[in-house]
Parts: sequence; C-alpha cells; structure tokens
Amino acid sequence: MSEKPYIYLDHAATSWPKPQVVIEAVQHAMIHDSANPGRGSHQMAVRASRVLFDTRKQLSKLFRIKNPNDIAFAANTTAALNMAIKGYVKPGDHVISTSVEHNSVRRPLEFLKQTIGIEVTYVDTDENGVMAVDQIAAAITARTTLLIVNHSSNLLGSIMPLASIGELARSKGVKLLVDAAQSAGILELDVEGMGIDMLAFPGHKGLLGPQGTGGLYIHPNVDLVPQLHGGTGSQSEAPEQPSVRPDRYEAGTQNTPGLAGLKAGVQFVLNETVKNIHTKEWSLTQRMMEGLLAIDGVKVLGPKLGEERTGIVSLVAEGIDPSEMSYILDQHYNIAVRAGYHCTPLAHVRAGTMQTGAVRASVGCFTTEAEADALVDAVREIRKQYAF
Repeated sequence: MSEKPYIYLDHAATSWPKPQVVIEAVQHAMIHDSANPGRGSHQMAVRASRVLFDTRKQLSKLFRIKNPNDIAFAANTTAALNMAIKGYVKPGDHVISTSVEHNSVRRPLEFLKQTIGIEVTYVDTDENGVMAVDQIAAAITARTTLLIVNHSSNLLGSIMPLASIGELARSKGVKLLVDAAQSAGILELDVEGMGIDMLAFPGHKGLLGPQGTGGLYIHPNVDLVPQLHGGTGSQSEAPEQPSVRPDRYEAGTQNTPGLAGLKAGVQFVLNETVKNIHTKEWSLTQRMMEGLLAIDGVKVLGPKLGEERTGIVSLVAEGIDPSEMSYILDQHYNIAVRAGYHCTPLAHVRAGTMQTGAVRASVGCFTTEAEADALVDAVREIRKQYAF
C-alpha cells in the first residue's frame, strides 16, 4: 500500500468523509434516542419520533415538498425505486424510461415485464447521455402510465432537463418518477416546480448521511400498493396496512440513528447551499477533464468540456483494462475510484464502452483541486507505462 495520502474519488457510490456534525448526530441518537419511533409514548420513543419528523422537515425544505409526511423512508435509492415502480405499475401498463438508467430501474421493470406483462420503452440518449424531450414525447402511447428518468447518469454525469420532462408528463397525464441518486444535494430539485410525482433519493451520497438511509417522495395524488406489510404503531387493530402516511409505506422499525445523521447531512447541505456545492464540483470536474484530455490515448465519457454535468468523470485509456487501472490507482497511488459497468449497462452501450467498462472518478463537496490533479498525474504516469 502506498504511503501517499488517501484520495477518495468514489463519491458517486457513497460520499466520504462525512461532516463531523453527521457523526455526532448518529452518536447522540444512539445514546439518547434509540427507542422505537412511533411505537410508544415514553420519553425516548417520543424523541425518536421527533428525529424522524425533523428529518422529513429538512428534506421537505431541500426538495420543496409541502407535506413532510409525503416522504417515506427507505434503506437506499434502490428500495425507494422498487417501492415506486412495483407499487404503481399495473398489468398492461406501458412504462417509458431511458438508456442511461441504473439497474435499480431497469431490473424492476424487466421483472414486471416478465411477471405481469407490462410494456417498457427505453428512449435513447446520445452517446454523451443527453436526452431530447421530443424523443420521450414520441414514445408516449395511450397506455403509458409512468415515465422514469435518471436526473443524472451515474456513468456519464449528464443532466436531464427535468422541468421540460415534467411539463411534458403532466400535459400527457403520465406520472413522473425521478431517480435522484446522483443529484440529491448536488442539483436543485423542486418537486412541484419540476412536475415530479415521485422522487427516489439516497441519504448516503450528496446528502452526506450514513449508508442505509434514503427515501421516496410520493405526491399526495399518487397512491402506491405497499410493498412491505407489518407493524406501524398506527391502526394496529386493522388487518390491512394503514392508509395514513407515512405509516402506509414504512412497516417495521426505522433506522433512527441513521436518519438523525441524515438530518444533520441535509442541514449541512442547506447551509452550504446546493448551488455552491454544484459549482464547486463542476469546477473540479472541468479541471480534471482538462488534464485527462491532454493525455494521449485517454477518452473522457459524457458531456464535453464546458458543458453541464455532475461531479462524475468516467474515462477509458487505450491499452489499459479499466479494472487494472483502478487497481493500480488504489494500490500504488492511494486513489479510490471505481471500475466496471457501474450497474448501468445500457449507458455503456450508448457510450461505446460495453466491451471494456470504464474507470469512474467522482468528486464530492470536500474534494480538493490537489486531489483532482493527483488523479490526472497518476493516470498520465500509468498511461506512459502502457504506451507502445
């Protein structure tokens, strides 16, 4: 292992390090508020319930949600997307998605396609992951009930025009589900202004919270078939899952310490502002891209230099397997990146990298210019060793 300082460039998977306030909030909840929320009237249970509600309030402020109880907590974005897709789509429905979706969208859709006979259309983006709204409009049919879009590709960093897509969906009477895995806390999100009916988000990425946290915003006009049934602490005498939100979608004991950490992470983001975080991350990606593009034999995927993107820079280098490059970066340079297919094979097809995969470097709000430069220098050195 290299003695060089550890450089973490895998924020698209999980942000690290966490703000100190997040760590302290988790610890405080573990010590003082670890009873079951909503399951008792004693002091500790009431405090635990307050943690969950306060977290919903902070998330509502960030996403401009009117009623905090329209947020259902989930273990991660994958769980939230499954809750939305399997809870809304019915036999015979037509669903539209895109060619840059994560497997957390594609696999539930393919499962429903095989089991209940839905129809799915994946609308192509260009090779950089950029979507034309008129292509979505052309795919809508009389049976289309749901449109699912990835706000930002976890491979390409491209950003979807959500406001225009939301306007289209509303005009056609189609519900819009947004995967905000790479945008929550990094790009502005306004569920009402953007016409978003459901928003799936992680707590452990741009919101800077612990792993095992996330959730789904569900518009008050949308009712989902609950995917989890069990204890809620409300309407316990009834054999059916309660109708009241958020209990309808939150059976079982919630992750109170994790959600306390998420609340602190969201507060941190609100204080820093999403705009400032995105501006910093975009500046770092431009610096990184400029350096990488100057290296012979290196190709950077996604939007071109100077164009909008999130903090993701994926690359391929001629003559070097991405997994080997990732290993060398980790073992010899102490730089953490991710190689492979990033659970988004359709995006690799569009980018032309399905045969090889790619190396993905992703920055966060604590990444420095020196760390971005260190990656560029390391790739340059590795590329020299493989240049023939």
